[in-house]
Amino acid sequence: MTEVLQVRGGVPLTGSVAVPGDKSISHRALLLAAVADGTSELRGLSDGDDVRRTAVAVTELGAGIDGTRITGGPDRIGPPSGPLEMGNSGTTIRLLAGLVAGWDFASVLGGDASLSARPMDRVAVPLRLMGASVGGTGERCLPPLTIRGGKLTGIDYTPPMASAQVKSAVLLAGLRAAGETVVREPVPTRRHTEELLALCGADMTETDTDGSHVVRLRASDLRPFELDVPGDPSQAAFWIVAGCIVAGSDLSIGKVYVGPGRRGFLDVLLRMGAEIEEEPTTGPGDLAATATVRARFSPLKASEVDAAEITGLDEVPVLAVAAACAEGTSVFKDMGELRVKESDRLAAVVRLVGAFGGRAETVGDDLVVHGVPSLSPAGFDAGGDHRMAMAAAVAAAAADGSGPSLISGFESVATSYPGFAAHLEELAGRGRAGGRS
Repeated sequence: MTEVLQVRGGVPLTGSVAVPGDKSISHRALLLAAVADGTSELRGLSDGDDVRRTAVAVTELGAGIDGTRITGGPDRIGPPSGPLEMGNSGTTIRLLAGLVAGWDFASVLGGDASLSARPMDRVAVPLRLMGASVGGTGERCLPPLTIRGGKLTGIDYTPPMASAQVKSAVLLAGLRAAGETVVREPVPTRRHTEELLALCGADMTETDTDGSHVVRLRASDLRPFELDVPGDPSQAAFWIVAGCIVAGSDLSIGKVYVGPGRRGFLDVLLRMGAEIEEEPTTGPGDLAATATVRARFSPLKASEVDAAEITGLDEVPVLAVAAACAEGTSVFKDMGELRVKESDRLAAVVRLVGAFGGRAETVGDDLVVHGVPSLSPAGFDAGGDHRMAMAAAVAAAAADGSGPSLISGFESVATSYPGFAAHLEELAGRGRAGGRS
């Protein structure tokens, strides 16, 4: 059943909110806990469906999950009883492909219609070079994937595009590969896999030279670990932008991960003139840098944003909403990767900005957003894409109060942030932001 969120603009958003645990870290922590020899303690995992898919997959492979405790080890891992279903999670299928490639059995990794249209050749190519058999549909290796691994050899690999998922798939396979596995990144991406591998005691070194990030990994037996998963910055971005563009708003988002590769959207907003403060909250049990982020309504000015600033491009849809509320014309450069996300996000962002009374267009792979004095209430179909649904909700909250906005397809938000609508209602004042149908 299609879920419709109704949002009335013109209502300040105030107070504090805790976003779900970081999705990227949650996926990786579950996979590494599954192969670490013993019981790991993972607190604060993302509660979205994407991470649930990863949790189910590792239990199908032999790991045990009891609440926050995950018991794993090489001797527990074995062939699944049937195909592993990833739902809509591109992260799960790409990272899991790397993990199972290290084992001498066959796995079938599938997903929903959206995931089945997303190319997997970017992980299939390096895994084949390592010695795994990876099959899919067509030249782009569309899911379902059939993988038979074992007897891998390390490679020296430079991904043709900046991708933390590709890097992670190769490193996960490298845990059981002979020799050394090297991944070279001309453009550094999120380092969660490296952070967690270090926490598990992997035989790994990292170097950074002239902007290039190089990871060297040898086959490793991993030790179990404890982790408090920090708040997801990609989810926090929706509230931070809302705090900046919804008149009268003042929001605080607690314990958000602000480590390497994840704070680019914050730097863009600060460059646009956003009134944002960060109070460090990193504690002894944290993976890396965290902070409470406070965002207050502030006039924004247009900026130029390069794809390399926003690793993964997850925050681009909501940054485009901020650009629509800014003075001047913003240009988001080299955004072609948005075309192969859960939807064609490049086209969807143009449609979103236009629906709420803004102006946006694409010029090749660039996204151009022209700021307007104010946004207007609108109807918008999220097209099954969770980030488009939440970006639309932020646009709706920033729209004038002349009427409600209706966002259809809001059920997609369950993949990453099931509590988003409830948090919006709470921050706007109970009953004032609308409801769901």
